[in-house]
Amino acid sequence: EKTGKVLGEFCRCYREQFGVALFNSVRYEIEGAGGPQPQLLHRKVPLEDHVIYSGNIFQYIEENKKWRNRFCVVPHNYGLVLYENKLAYERELQPRVLVNSAGYKILTSVEQYLELVNNSLPGVTPKSGHSPILKCPTDFPLILWHPYARHYYFCVMTGKEQEKWRAVFQDCVRHCNNGISEDSRVEAPAFTDAIRMYRQSREQYGTWDMLCGNETQILSNLVMEELLPELRSAIGPRLKGKAPERQRTWIQVSDAVYRMVYELAKAQYDAAVARCEQERPQLESTIRTDMDQIITSKEHLASKIRAFVLPKAEVCVRNHVQPYISSILEALMTPTSQGFAEVREVFFKEVTNMNMNVVNEGGLEKLVEYMEKLSHLAFHPVKMQSCYEKMDQLKLEGLQQRFDVSSTSVFKQRAQIHMRQQMDDAVYTFETLLHQELGKLQGKDDLCKSIQRILERVLKKFDYDSSTVRKKFFREALLQITIPFLLKKLAPTCKGELAKFQELIFEDFASFILVENTYEEVVLQSVMKDIMQAVKEAAVQRKHNLYRDSMVMHNSDPNLHLLGEGPPIDWSEEYPGQPEAEPERRRRAKQVVSVIQDDEGTLPYGAEALLQPGSPEPRQPEEAHPGLPPSPPDGVREIREALAQESLGDGAEERLMNGTDSSGAGEEARAAQGSVTQQGPDGDRVASPAPAAEIPAGTGTERVTPASSPVPGAEIP
Repeated sequence: EKTGKVLGEFCRCYREQFGVALFNSVRYEIEGAGGPQPQLLHRKVPLEDHVIYSGNIFQYIEENKKWRNRFCVVPHNYGLVLYENKLAYERELQPRVLVNSAGYKILTSVEQYLELVNNSLPGVTPKSGHSPILKCPTDFPLILWHPYARHYYFCVMTGKEQEKWRAVFQDCVRHCNNGISEDSRVEAPAFTDAIRMYRQSREQYGTWDMLCGNETQILSNLVMEELLPELRSAIGPRLKGKAPERQRTWIQVSDAVYRMVYELAKAQYDAAVARCEQERPQLESTIRTDMDQIITSKEHLASKIRAFVLPKAEVCVRNHVQPYISSILEALMTPTSQGFAEVREVFFKEVTNMNMNVVNEGGLEKLVEYMEKLSHLAFHPVKMQSCYEKMDQLKLEGLQQRFDVSSTSVFKQRAQIHMRQQMDDAVYTFETLLHQELGKLQGKDDLCKSIQRILERVLKKFDYDSSTVRKKFFREALLQITIPFLLKKLAPTCKGELAKFQELIFEDFASFILVENTYEEVVLQSVMKDIMQAVKEAAVQRKHNLYRDSMVMHNSDPNLHLLGEGPPIDWSEEYPGQPEAEPERRRRAKQVVSVIQDDEGTLPYGAEALLQPGSPEPRQPEEAHPGLPPSPPDGVREIREALAQESLGDGAEERLMNGTDSSGAGEEARAAQGSVTQQGPDGDRVASPAPAAEIPAGTGTERVTPASSPVPGAEIP
């Protein structure tokens, strides 16, 4: 009932916004829009057929209340795919779990998690001395927490492994949160504007943390935001058992409801989109035929609304916004610019190190090996982490409360996505230029000089594009902070009067001109001048290496963009020299992040069953009664004891490390030699992991197909 009510109102907003977005798209197509031309090339198909990372990690299985060793793969679409073991992955068996991490938070301590769980069900807190909802067998947990969906519990053996997995998981969350395609000029703006209009109709202004994931996930979050408090009031007092059991049951209830809401929301949203697409040809025909009349009608409406609203808006801007614009801008500029400077530094160091190594080690074969790695630098979560971390300094302090900004995470993630894109553009431009030069080079000296010359050329382009991207980001962030604040301030005196302007819109054009949207455009114009001026002054003063708007590089390198239209460069295919993997083994996708051997770790990474040779077979886990909540994880002591025994036993010679070698060739040879440590291409120490033991049947875990997970954290039957 709640989903139907919310989606009914939202779909009405969406149909209205669809016509406006379609008009804006056609107008943009006809009139075009100026602006600085990017100097760097943009990769059209990044990371195709590549794996970001794969490795072994402990997962807590709620169905049988045990910790199990799982083989986790992060493919190029950033889903978390969990297999029983490495062998299951190589044999292309079905994975155990697929996790879409949109909306999740990555926690690295059980205390953080327990605090969030305690807050999710007020009045239910375990007494001191009682077992909490979760125990971790190591000091290095990794917990995926979601306000509505099920939670996922992982752990590793060392702090270094934890940091690496945390960077990988955060990259997954960052990518999945950005789930609305920016390529769509109609559906995406129609959707986001409809969400905003719906929330504003309920007096909810400002940023929204749960605007993350794809459209159906966002709509599910919208429903759950209203439904969960009612559900908690109705079900919370009726939960039975001790506090941890009630908390666990509540998480399961919330997850089950979230899945139901997701399916209902998806059906209703898909139907609304289909109706709009069906009407699209007729709407577009009307727009193209009557474009001039629609524009004239809209300008007439805007002039009337401007005369009514602008005096009030200007007073509000002067008193409540203008004094704080420079403070907000400075708070945004410092961490963002430091992050982009770090992107430049990481790129410079990687290319310089590659140049030195190619000259010292010699040969085109080495260049190919390093270029294969460099081409995916932007998607290396660990190497990019130093850039992303700069945004953690973003603090709006008192401004956050003044302008009703619930969290800065939306700005942090947006800036981090820009950083990754700029890094990939720089890398792609560099490899395209170098690829063009290779046929003309003779000897190492020529290669070294050419790499250095191309690097300097790309860095100049990076500085220009970085300035353009950052200035646009600052303007958008300032609008995102100030406009909701202004709309909320002006609502009591202006919003009730807007209905009288409806009669100024011709009925034929009512699908493309909305009073509410035009009103917001007028409010935006009232503050836009001050925002543009603040960013311009920062650029004139050369703060944080921003370029002035007057500094424009027009077609400085016209042939470069022609090169970017060619097919993707595959260095290993064009310049073969690496041994081929055995034909009968699964073709292994290239891996971006290499595997690490942790020197500080003293305990072996236990196999799945955690048993010594000659130990009795593991017992078949009992099926949990469907009416009873899962009991606390009673396998913690068992894991610790088994790990301690393994570290003293003969089996300690072979260590199962967190990760897997990224190349399939020669794996059996390494396994036969035991734990042979080698130097990886990233300088990391690589060890061949031992396969995890088979998990007993009847664990209660669901088997899934490798399709996309429909709900964040969903296991697909």
